[in-house]
Amino acid sequence: MASTDPAGKVEEKAKEEEEEASAAAAAPGEDEDTGAEVAPIVKLEEVAVTTGEEEEDVLLDLKAKLYRFDKEGSQWKERGAGNVKLLKHKENGKVRLVMRQAKTLKICANHLVVSTTKMQEHAGSDKSCVWHATDFADGELKEEMFAIRFGSVENCKKFMETVEEIAESLGKNVESEDASATAGLLENLTVSGSNTAEAEPKVETAAPPPTS
Repeated sequence: MASTDPAGKVEEKAKEEEEEASAAAAAPGEDEDTGAEVAPIVKLEEVAVTTGEEEEDVLLDLKAKLYRFDKEGSQWKERGAGNVKLLKHKENGKVRLVMRQAKTLKICANHLVVSTTKMQEHAGSDKSCVWHATDFADGELKEEMFAIRFGSVENCKKFMETVEEIAESLGKNVESEDASATAGLLENLTVSGSNTAEAEPKVETAAPPPTS
């Protein structure tokens, strides 16, 4: 006759569990280390991945979401979310804006920052800004209008200020080069005039200096 004592039942249950645990420990498990070495079927070699950014220094790196304006549909379309970077080339000093999608690393923006690059605040959002650029993300130069949205007002402001500083610096360099070229042209005209002082005066038309 089976015992109806609760304490006896608990003791029997505990004994059964102990026996099951002992049996499981005695049986060979799937993770048991047999000491055998299994050679890999395919040997994978480490491959160097190049991004095209190896010769550039990172000036800015921020998380954001990028949009481009679709002229045909007259609407904004998302290009991707990821990190937008401002990269300066170590040799020629040119700065470009590059942005890749976070998961696929697909390029969604790739263009130079030039003296005419102008950032504008996006109406209705102090975390976003808009600009025009000649972009090369799709493998061909195309005029695009971009909008970018950051997670904070501070990041948006930092991005705009950095781009504007670069563009302003490039503008000053262009003006300096134009001034030097104009000075050289005037100097050549002066030398030419002194060598032909006794000759019949000749009127020479000088083109106006470039403004950009």
